[in-house]
Amino acid sequence: MIAVNDVTIASERVLQEMQYHPAPSKEQAEYQAATTLVLGELLRQRAAELGLEVRDMDDPTADDDHIEQLIKREVHIPEATRDECLAYFQANPELFVTSPLLDVSHILIAGDPKDEAQRAYAHDIAERLLSQIKKAPQDFGKLAKAHSNCDSSGAGGSLGQIGKGQTVQEFERQVFRAGTGLIKSLVETRYGYHIVQIHQKVDGKPLDFEMAYERIRDYLNEKVRRKAISQYINTLMAGARIEGIELNVTRSPLMQ
Repeated sequence: MIAVNDVTIASERVLQEMQYHPAPSKEQAEYQAATTLVLGELLRQRAAELGLEVRDMDDPTADDDHIEQLIKREVHIPEATRDECLAYFQANPELFVTSPLLDVSHILIAGDPKDEAQRAYAHDIAERLLSQIKKAPQDFGKLAKAHSNCDSSGAGGSLGQIGKGQTVQEFERQVFRAGTGLIKSLVETRYGYHIVQIHQKVDGKPLDFEMAYERIRDYLNEKVRRKAISQYINTLMAGARIEGIELNVTRSPLMQ
């Protein structure tokens, strides 16, 4: 049995809440659901103690509403100063550069990841094409038009100039790490297997502080806010009688 200051949280409510907490196992989903309900009840009780408007526990927006009211009333959250933002900027220069640009062509041999036979067949075709292109690089465009399953086939496989965020992550992760020329191995993505040629690569340029200032300020303010809320909830937990569960506040969905 789970209870917060003698208020019982029924197991049926935990089971209902689990649908909102996908997890690798039933036990993890159940724990996340129970944690959310316990913290929500803790916040509801504190709001009631202070005479704040208390939303019904079955209202899906109640927890967020209660915590926002309580933060305004009881939590001091300092804002990052300009000097703190500048210090963060100077300590992390690699985070503040424009996206590199690549001029890329590719050949996609499509293969459904849920169909093992189709995926294996696509891999075999892509490997043979890659071997052929290694021997005759000038044939890349012709082979793209003949075999690629991408709309870019009509342009000889050309994707034009791309920056980060314009392609799927698994493609971006491998391609932006490579140098110019033909990538010597296949690039695998959810769509299939790609043969990739990088014609030109323009490295990203450093941003100046003024261009990055607002982003840094927002990031640091959010970081401080999360820490302050975590400390506040830990304080509420320390003064409460919580039975049937051991909480880890930092992993709670309320802290996401």
